[in-house]
Amino acid sequence: MKKTTRNPLETPSLSTPEDLDPIELSETAQRAVSARLRNPSHPDPVSHVFTIVPDVDTPTLLVHASETLASINAMTTDLAFELEGSRRNVALAMQQLTVLAELLVNRALDHLDQPDGTGESQPTVHH
Repeated sequence: MKKTTRNPLETPSLSTPEDLDPIELSETAQRAVSARLRNPSHPDPVSHVFTIVPDVDTPTLLVHASETLASINAMTTDLAFELEGSRRNVALAMQQLTVLAELLVNRALDHLDQPDGTGESQPTVHH
């Protein structure tokens, strides 16, 4: 018994990084940004990839932000140990900024947890 095989489907070739023209990509991005700035009522397609339910309370948002920052902290710390030189310094700077943001979010959570007027002293400003 002879088995016949069909010709494989031809698929269009996908662009490889070598085929991409950085100038053309930059111009395309610039046109998209300019169009967005000219018509702010036009929804930004990227911003709708991830959405947050409109009626989520502030403590819940802060808790999720804190957990996300803790994850970024762990990932950038792991990455920094795998890198050397200036790339390691960049990863460590990202990790430090993440820790700073996490501290700010956690302080905001602390303020929300405290009843009004009790347990809060005058805010301390550190530079």
